[in-house]
Amino acid sequence: MSLGVAAANLLKKLRIPASYAFAASTVNTSDAFSVKLKLCRWYQTGARGWRINLWDPCLWIVISGHVAMTLGISASTAFAENVRTEASSNSDPGEDLVGLRKIEDGSVVSNLHTAKWRVFTDKAREFFQQGKLDEAEKLFLSAIQEAKEGFGEQDPHVASACNNLAELYRVKKAFDKAEPLYLEAINILEESFGPDDVRVGVAVHNLGQFYLGQQKLEEARVNYEIKRRVLGFDHSECSDTMYHLGVVLYLQGKERDAEVLIKDSIRMLEEGGEGESYVCIRRLRYLSQIYMKSHQVAEAEMVQRKILHVMELSKGWNSLATVIAAESLALTLLASGNTKDSKELLERCLNVRKDLLPSDHIQIGANLLHLARVAMVDCSQHKKLDVSRAEAELDIAKNYLHNSIRIARECLEKVSKQKDKLKKNSKPGDSRKEDQAALAILLKSLNTLSSMELDKREVQKIQEGDINLEAQEALLQCISAYKEFVSERSIGDTPEIKNEYLSCLKRAQNLLGHKLH
Repeated sequence: MSLGVAAANLLKKLRIPASYAFAASTVNTSDAFSVKLKLCRWYQTGARGWRINLWDPCLWIVISGHVAMTLGISASTAFAENVRTEASSNSDPGEDLVGLRKIEDGSVVSNLHTAKWRVFTDKAREFFQQGKLDEAEKLFLSAIQEAKEGFGEQDPHVASACNNLAELYRVKKAFDKAEPLYLEAINILEESFGPDDVRVGVAVHNLGQFYLGQQKLEEARVNYEIKRRVLGFDHSECSDTMYHLGVVLYLQGKERDAEVLIKDSIRMLEEGGEGESYVCIRRLRYLSQIYMKSHQVAEAEMVQRKILHVMELSKGWNSLATVIAAESLALTLLASGNTKDSKELLERCLNVRKDLLPSDHIQIGANLLHLARVAMVDCSQHKKLDVSRAEAELDIAKNYLHNSIRIARECLEKVSKQKDKLKKNSKPGDSRKEDQAALAILLKSLNTLSSMELDKREVQKIQEGDINLEAQEALLQCISAYKEFVSERSIGDTPEIKNEYLSCLKRAQNLLGHKLH
């Protein structure tokens, strides 16, 4: 049965009210590359009120990625707000049966086109969820045509349909096709509501996200600036716009301006009672990263203490989220030379992880690596005044590193076996991130072990002419592990893994005095 016939049959079974209100969702982007939808609106039909659950997957789909948009299949799309029909309790009851209804400008809209628009968008969404992008594209194109015929060329429903197709093209990386559709949606909304309407601001924000995802920073900045002007500082979404604008400015190298905007966005969330929200925590983390990269360690420490305080109050210590916050603070304290507090936090993190995770979990291996580095910093602080303590710290570090290396290898072997099993059963697996994390920890631990052996040589004042076999062996194992797991076992290379490998390679060449292949 064709979709057109299906739409006609559907129309016979449905009574479409003579008047109803369209309401918009609020796209509230929580991070440089994430999205939160605040969806709670009252709809009115005649004298009755009713609530729609906008989390219903039959109404919405949220596309993951740096630029998230909503694919609306009902009246409640992001660009169809307040497109109201003339509501009247005295309407002719037979009007519903005729198949035509009036809208604000007095024109007549065919319910057949409206039904087709919904059916096409619904089916396109299903295809999209199934990864059938070509089929979805055809239906989204048809949905645009039905929206134009049913509502008019310049109706906000057309803008919504254009945005749906634009998002599909973005996912397909057909950026040259997506951009004109975003622009068409903005033009329609500006014609319908004026350039200073909030719906225009949302559409411009979507275009800004599209540009940001392609690293077109100046274009993204311009669109975020427009949205901030349209919304005004008192609007609930202004915090999100300021945050994204801050991210763009930071990527452009304008660190001071970025810091001000991101801090303002956090302050607005806190004043709005969202200081403990996940959105606010992520923004605080991003701010701390900015401080660390600009060597403002004290400022980063203050932000991370704030994060940990919030996590302790909201989740308690029996939570990996709190452990991760504490670990981040511990590493910042280590960077500032505060080994005492850093060690205490990392030991507490390790104990919690041992209670919550399997004994061979890679997070435990990473925790041990951090503790080893703390011990090595302690050694460097005491080697001139207290040699015996310095040597004891190196022994502690060596023990941590051996356990970290063991756990990382066990994790890699386990993941490799799981991959082989899934391959035999023709089942897809999602172990890519796990094995990359394990390989990164393995290489870091071996590289650090080599440094530890060199430090031990220095503390014990061994003559420079003596060969440090342990340090060389650790570096050669690091190089061998990279070749084994990246080249032979096809673990995806990452910048972190590559940099650690190149560091080991360079240090090994310096120790051995010749190039390695």
